[in-house]
Amino acid sequence: MNAHMNKAGASAEYSGHLRPEEKQAWLKMIHQQHRRQLKKKRRIVLTTQMSILLTFLLIWEIAGRFKWIDVLIFSYPTKIFMQIGKDMLSGELWPHLWMTLTETAVGFLLGTLVGTLLAILIWWSPFLSKVLDPYMVVFNSMPKVALGPIFIVLFGGGFTAIVMTTLSITVIITTLVVNSAFHEVDPNLVKVVRTFGGSRRDVFRSVIFPASFPAIVSTLKVNVGMAWVGVIVGEFLVAKVGLGYLIIYGFQVFNFTLVLASLVLIALAATGMYQFVVYIERKLIRER
Repeated sequence: MNAHMNKAGASAEYSGHLRPEEKQAWLKMIHQQHRRQLKKKRRIVLTTQMSILLTFLLIWEIAGRFKWIDVLIFSYPTKIFMQIGKDMLSGELWPHLWMTLTETAVGFLLGTLVGTLLAILIWWSPFLSKVLDPYMVVFNSMPKVALGPIFIVLFGGGFTAIVMTTLSITVIITTLVVNSAFHEVDPNLVKVVRTFGGSRRDVFRSVIFPASFPAIVSTLKVNVGMAWVGVIVGEFLVAKVGLGYLIIYGFQVFNFTLVLASLVLIALAATGMYQFVVYIERKLIRER
């Protein structure tokens, strides 16, 4: 630690004797070194992650080939990817994949939007916040699968019922997280705006929303997982097309390779969606 402090002190002393243009070049060099170190750490992390994944797949493949595991239930990677490739080439997979992706995207976007608007409404009205607080807690603790039959009766066994099942999960989570972020904003910042005669709208526009923006964007990442849970649960209950339907169908005909292939596709699609949200988050926060 002392060595690190001495090095930092020496660097600071060195930079103090430089001309402005030399200091700017020196700072640029330090920044580039820092970026290279971050990239190196990311490469190490990525390499470790891929090594763990490939090792797991290799062990799984060997265990399946040598019948160390029951291949009827657990299958093995090459068989699973052959199943995916066969279904893609035949065209049987695309309607199921497209339907699940569409349902997830709609549930994700609507859940985030409606939940954020509801959180704003609750923050805006302290009376409404006190009235709705116990109901939100109870609704959040309720198993959403139990609401599936109600949505089926109301909206029929199709796209709308599945999206509504997804919204029952994503909306309440978004509302609770965003509303909590609104109330965690530094009250001193609110007092400053109030002191200069700002209205409640001014407080929200100038302080509450900007300060809560990172939490709102982070909620998107939470909603990715929640949206997939809602869609798959909904497809378990009512769907005749979709990856959730393929999982149920695979269980019914004892084709566990199809079940695992569907799970692999869900994992890949969810990971891609999550990484896209992370990319958007970085872009938005960098612009701010």
